[in-house]
Amino acid sequence: MITDYTTALAFIHGRTKFKKLPTLDRMRRFLHELGDPQLKVNGIHVAGTNGKGSTVANLRELFMADGLTVGTFTSPFITRFNERISVDGQPISDADLVELVQMIQPVVAKLDAELPTGGPTEFEIITAMMFCYFATQPIDIAIVEVGLGGLYDSTNVFTPKVSVITTIGYDHMQILGHTLTAIATQKAGIIKAGVPIMVGRLPAEAQAVMVDTAAKQAAPLQTLGQDFTTRLLPPQGWEERFDFNGIDQHFKALTTPLLGDYQVDNAALALAAYLTYHQQQSLPVQARDIRQALSQTIWPGRFERLNESPLILIDGAHNEPAVQELATTLKSRFKQQTVYVIFAVLADKQHTKMIQTLAQLANVQLILTQFAGPNARQVTAPATLEAELPSGYTAPIFADWQSALVHVTSEMSSDDVLLMTGSLYFISAVRAYFKAE
Repeated sequence: MITDYTTALAFIHGRTKFKKLPTLDRMRRFLHELGDPQLKVNGIHVAGTNGKGSTVANLRELFMADGLTVGTFTSPFITRFNERISVDGQPISDADLVELVQMIQPVVAKLDAELPTGGPTEFEIITAMMFCYFATQPIDIAIVEVGLGGLYDSTNVFTPKVSVITTIGYDHMQILGHTLTAIATQKAGIIKAGVPIMVGRLPAEAQAVMVDTAAKQAAPLQTLGQDFTTRLLPPQGWEERFDFNGIDQHFKALTTPLLGDYQVDNAALALAAYLTYHQQQSLPVQARDIRQALSQTIWPGRFERLNESPLILIDGAHNEPAVQELATTLKSRFKQQTVYVIFAVLADKQHTKMIQTLAQLANVQLILTQFAGPNARQVTAPATLEAELPSGYTAPIFADWQSALVHVTSEMSSDDVLLMTGSLYFISAVRAYFKAE
């Protein structure tokens, strides 16, 4: 019986996490029973290995600057479950969430009884809640983030106005495949007939999949670095600066407060998708609004400052491609400082490569620890991480991250930097700890 917020969340989280079925038939049947709310959603669909969340955040700010009401669907959450379904950056209320679950539960029970493979999974239920919510709210546009992959992701049941694929790299290989071509094929599954597709800087074999899929679907393809371009400018303070050229527009000295060259790519992709949507809908574009929107885009947990002195940061790098980008930013931005990196990671990630990438940075001192995994997901033991360090490299290990934090803050000087990274779930716990103080 769903009576309140606690029982509603228990119902959602109590569902099967994943079913290996290469089909969206169950999701489509589920939504049909709910009145096909996805058909009422005007949206943009965002897939990719990394960069989805930041791209969604940029798109939200850009459309809100037009005076539009913008729904966003993202995962995972950083502080509270409700963040996953938001309108104009405000998470869904507990009351609305409970009402949605109460409405959906009987349909889930019916499908549990009727379908040989069982009823909807946890993520299918959350996706259905999102479509039902956005179909009944006075929103002008929804920015929908793919959960995993694309082709068989439960969000892949609506036709967006524009599709976006941010990056392609090695993550979730046990589900998506072990080659970039296989992973790219899954991501390219969101490309729809005739719908413009924006893609980021992809490895050649992944780009080939995009070109081929877009051609088969007669979907106009625009690629960052080819059809629209950026030029990095010297940073001034805590921001990135860049010029943008493409989609019949040219902007000089745009800024984003999200650090890292890859964040410029995310902002450029969002801007390209936004401009394409405006061309498609014959809407006017205001340079001043674009400049303002990108300059105020924030996305929790991405090089986020939790403390100024000493400087304490969190970053949600949770796979090898993201750690590579993180290392690049540490080398360019913090090369004059000692950076203490408290690292904790889920067991199903490429933690050997992640550890070795960070250990190669001359100014980085690694500290290895662990955190309480979500929904009993396995976390890599610090001793396992220690065994994966390069020969001759030593790093202190701690049984819990709180002890690691106390140790580092007592060791570091006011000029040093402390960064906590390795998992979005880890930084979510850290963020909650600091924000509660």
